[in-house]
Amino acid sequence: MGGRKKPPPPPSGRTNLASCIVATIFLIFITIIILIIFFTLLKPQNPTISVTAVQLPSFTVTNATATFTISHYVAVNNPNRGVFTHYDSSLQLLHAGDQVGFMFVPSGKIEARRTKYMAATFSVESFPVSSEINVPPEGMNGVRVGPSLEMETRMVMAGRVRVLQFFTHHVEAQAGCKVAIDINYASVLGFRC
Repeated sequence: MGGRKKPPPPPSGRTNLASCIVATIFLIFITIIILIIFFTLLKPQNPTISVTAVQLPSFTVTNATATFTISHYVAVNNPNRGVFTHYDSSLQLLHAGDQVGFMFVPSGKIEARRTKYMAATFSVESFPVSSEINVPPEGMNGVRVGPSLEMETRMVMAGRVRVLQFFTHHVEAQAGCKVAIDINYASVLGFRC
């Protein structure tokens, strides 16, 4: 009489299951696309450290013992698209495998795709150099070179890079250099990294 229509039957369990499967496949697809973009375009990379100079502001030898101050100048490049926050960084000075100097590098930030120039200066006191002083001078291209001291510097910068404001990735950079010091003239002969 009034033409009342019957309500449609409630959805079956098959329809609900199919909807869930389609939604799950869509979410997996979106996740895969995000991961591909993350690992190709935004993949975090370790920063690079380049030693630009090593200097000796002061150097004295008394009774076969050296006391000196060494300055280490570096350029740290952050190739990432996110800010590099370094917090666990240090500089070591070694001679014959033994640590003779150590310094923590203060925490800081390096902006995305930028290079930051840093200087670290520290003093080394009462360092024995008797074995280097007793070495006879060597000839080098016709020039007599006196006794020299070979040191090694190791710089480690560790921290994290934040990508897309959500993901953080641990990164670490290291640089090691061998430094030759002329004991007679208290100067850096050269360094090799």
